[in-house]
Amino acid sequence: MNRIVILGSGKSGMGAARLAKQKGYDVFVSDFGEISKESRELLLAEGILFEENGHSEGSVLNANLIIKSPGISPRIPILKAAREKGIVIIDELEFASRFSTGKVIAITGTNGKTTTTSMIYHVMKSAGMDVGVAGNIGQSWASQLLDSDHEWWVIECSSFQIEGMKSFRPHIGILTNITPDHLDRYEYSLDKYITAKFGLFKNQTEDDFAIFLKGDENSDKGRSFSSISSTILEVGNTNEASAFVNGDSLEFHFDYQNWQLKIDEIPVPGRHNQFNALFTGLACQLANLSPQAIKKGISSFRGIEHRIEKVRIVDGVTFVNDSKGTNVDATSYALHSYDQPLVWIAGGVDKGNDYSTIIDIVKKQVKGLICLGKDNQKLKSVFGDLVDDIRETQAMTQAVNWGHEIGTDGDVVLLSPACASFDLFNNYEDRGHQFVEAVNQLKPKALV
Repeated sequence: MNRIVILGSGKSGMGAARLAKQKGYDVFVSDFGEISKESRELLLAEGILFEENGHSEGSVLNANLIIKSPGISPRIPILKAAREKGIVIIDELEFASRFSTGKVIAITGTNGKTTTTSMIYHVMKSAGMDVGVAGNIGQSWASQLLDSDHEWWVIECSSFQIEGMKSFRPHIGILTNITPDHLDRYEYSLDKYITAKFGLFKNQTEDDFAIFLKGDENSDKGRSFSSISSTILEVGNTNEASAFVNGDSLEFHFDYQNWQLKIDEIPVPGRHNQFNALFTGLACQLANLSPQAIKKGISSFRGIEHRIEKVRIVDGVTFVNDSKGTNVDATSYALHSYDQPLVWIAGGVDKGNDYSTIIDIVKKQVKGLICLGKDNQKLKSVFGDLVDDIRETQAMTQAVNWGHEIGTDGDVVLLSPACASFDLFNNYEDRGHQFVEAVNQLKPKALV
């Protein structure tokens, strides 16, 4: 296997290309769009041939192996032609895993995977372990392996990335939950989405561990039609789980150790973060950290950017950036994290959203809805009779200014879109950064 073709020149594609080049492969990068100036200069400097603004069959279909960026649909014509020729198609995580000897903790799920990944990494790093973090977060795994490996890797895995896994084997696999998301990718079949998520566990052995949320309906469904060889553990609300919420504490009963973490020691708010802490504590215990080290690490965790991130208080109004809330379930967590009146900024690319699950919380707490997107009809249709003040815009600055105008002392202005960002922004990070910038430009009303 000498020739590797990389489809896509984003972070994962560039990381895979550079690692493949370092390992002696003949590498070619093909991007359907325009390659950025920075990536182009890097490819030229490293002697990697490339094409942009289209995939040419002559350059792609002579590959022994294709590594595609996760955002590329497996149904595009060039990949269909590659499969017909018998060319193996994988993902950057699969490729990188072949060059690491470290043990892997892999986290997937519709919601909570980024926070759980970040929390586990923080706890392990704080305890002095040799650990790296990669996947659907931060730098690509492949690019980090250019310089060094780690004894442990904490890897966030989207369903798109799991699709390209052939031999990837996490020692500890975590599925936080499953709710309908990205169904446009899976022919609007929830079962196909569930199957994609459960691909994370397919290569595990009896020496490995799989951790699930007890009572999560779609996770349970996936377990009913998946073959899992690893030891299964659960977190949840009942003492039948290995780690569970019990009143004002989290309790861990596993491997002959019983220990507790007070909920008020978790710095990030919300019920969902209690479950994230349960996953973290159990995974870190499996990685041989002591309860004392785990508790110390969790209590010093300060959350992640773009996920229920407190930005600033202006005139008594708290502005919160939850741009990573790209589906209804994630937004539900954010809405339920606050008891005070909310001005909710939502909208973007609808992925087949069902808003029925948040109607009650919106009716109870949302005093203003600012629709931020090119097509806001569905939001207005669902919530038009529930929220007194509904406005729409395509400008983040306008949305933030309206939030400041509507909000009064004690209120929260919450950006939690429940939608993808691609209609107005490059990605959810771009959307979040624009929100933070607009909030930081606000002047207190008293000084105007």
